[in-house]
Amino acid sequence: MKNRFQWNRYDQVTESGQLDREAWKVFQIMSEFVEGFERLAPIKPSVSIFGSARTGRDDPNYHKAEEVARLLSDSGFAVVSGGGPGIMEAANKGGYFGRSPSIGLNIQLPNEQRANEYQDISLKFKHFFSRKVMFVKYASAYVVLPGGFGTLDELAEMLTLVQTGKTRAIPIILMNSGFWRGLLDWFRNTLCRVGTINERDLNLIQLCDEPQEVVDAIFAHYESRGFEPSSEERQKLLEL
Repeated sequence: MKNRFQWNRYDQVTESGQLDREAWKVFQIMSEFVEGFERLAPIKPSVSIFGSARTGRDDPNYHKAEEVARLLSDSGFAVVSGGGPGIMEAANKGGYFGRSPSIGLNIQLPNEQRANEYQDISLKFKHFFSRKVMFVKYASAYVVLPGGFGTLDELAEMLTLVQTGKTRAIPIILMNSGFWRGLLDWFRNTLCRVGTINERDLNLIQLCDEPQEVVDAIFAHYESRGFEPSSEERQKLLEL
């Protein structure tokens, strides 16, 4: 009994210390949200651009990301990316040399992510979930180029939020139809067939191959309304 009591006391002390550390972690998380809200709220409208960190500078997808970001920036959209290399760098570079701000939402990783040099506004996050909120909250459109798990994560997050009505409906545009076709076929032929999504959910996604197509699709979406959220949409974004 004595040994069990001693171990229970040890467990309680250990758990108490862990709880204290986790409680203090809340303040760090809060600070990421507060800084993100303060820095990004005035930057309107904006487009979030995603894609692989592993894409080389000589890759056609890199050049298309840079071109679409430049076109969007010159059209008045701030360009938001993950702040790292690859497609993120291309997006920030295009935005940086355009007329509107280039924004990087950098994440600290075990193998440190290298921040690219094309950022007018650079924010640093330790937590993926707070960073993801910033990608969504102020975006007027999502542009997704070929990427890996992180890119798919961001795409699935946005599709889920729009599908469930947790955020406003914005253009979700996939660039490079050849890369995405297999995934979309799987959505249609498997997910729709077994009923885990509806056929209409596929209408949330647009495919574009050329940068100007992306810009045109975004403007077409907002042709009958302004870029600013409606009062109902603001409430959704407040509760995101």
